[in-house]
Amino acid sequence: MAASESRVTVCQTWGRTPRRWPVRRNGRGTGGYAIALTALVWAVAVPGVAFADPKPPSRSLEDVHKEVEGLYRQAEAATDAYNAADEATRRQEKSIVEIAKNAAAAQERMNRLRNQAGSLARAQYRDGSMPPQVRLFLSASPQTFLEGLALTHKGEAATRGLIAEAAATQKDLDGYAKAASKRWRTLDDERKRKESAKREIESKLSAARALESRLEEKEKERLRQLEEDRARQQQKQWLSSDAVKGVTLKDAGSATGDGKRAVAFATAQIGKNYVWGAEGPDTFDCSGLTLKAWAAAGRPIPRTSQEQWRQLPKVDVKDMRPGDLIIYFADASHVGMYVGDGTMVHAPRPGRQVTTAGAGSMPVLGVVRPG
Repeated sequence: MAASESRVTVCQTWGRTPRRWPVRRNGRGTGGYAIALTALVWAVAVPGVAFADPKPPSRSLEDVHKEVEGLYRQAEAATDAYNAADEATRRQEKSIVEIAKNAAAAQERMNRLRNQAGSLARAQYRDGSMPPQVRLFLSASPQTFLEGLALTHKGEAATRGLIAEAAATQKDLDGYAKAASKRWRTLDDERKRKESAKREIESKLSAARALESRLEEKEKERLRQLEEDRARQQQKQWLSSDAVKGVTLKDAGSATGDGKRAVAFATAQIGKNYVWGAEGPDTFDCSGLTLKAWAAAGRPIPRTSQEQWRQLPKVDVKDMRPGDLIIYFADASHVGMYVGDGTMVHAPRPGRQVTTAGAGSMPVLGVVRPG
């Protein structure tokens, strides 16, 4: 070995004979490799410099519960948006059908008026001349012709009526065409909103199910228990709150006839699965259940919990009676039906069935009365 070279010993902790690596003093050679290898040996051999474990820390079941509930809440809010867009889509479709019927009727009137005008023209053609009435109807500027035309016989009034009716009918046809175009654009917008809400629902539900799927069966049961414990705690707090403190909550016998029918329908659905966007008969979402319950009582109400809150008469919590609807959360995204004795029936969320629960087991926004 040349005199300009020295040797560096690298100890290898796995028990092999030490190796010597040449290092050139002029900076060239394998000195860089020696340094890199030394760093690697220290990373392996020295405590505290090992690579971190990529496995994430375990999460408490309480944290999982909060995240799952949050995802289901977001899915329910999106479901209300979906239902609203679905209802709006139905209204637009119905409106377009009505416009088409009106346009068809107007077109029939126009055809009749043209036939009448044609009959006048043919009659005059047979006589060899063109009466003022027909010249008026066919004129490029009927109004100018009328202003300069003397009323010489009785038929002229009828002709003017014919022209006026034809002009009004044409205006109707133009209006129907514009209205139909506007309705189609609105319908397209509502369909896009509906699809967007559907994608959000499916995304949130997929994330919630993915979290739950990682749990063992005993953990899933414990998760359900956490839900029930939380609901009981909130019910207890609600019963002791100023909203109902000292109030005798009405029982089932205090309902009106319509209220009793609505309650009977809703409670008969207990055990049926929650499915977002469903209105029965075999599955329901929260507002689908209240919608059909009051329909069974002969009272149509809005489709979504948000519209039920916005449109139906509000009553104080202390005055609620069986059949009234309890609206939950600040965004009015959930609804249940009061059935008496501090209890309500509702369709909770995906993965659950229609059931009874404490009327205060969720944050109460207010109470509305369909009838």
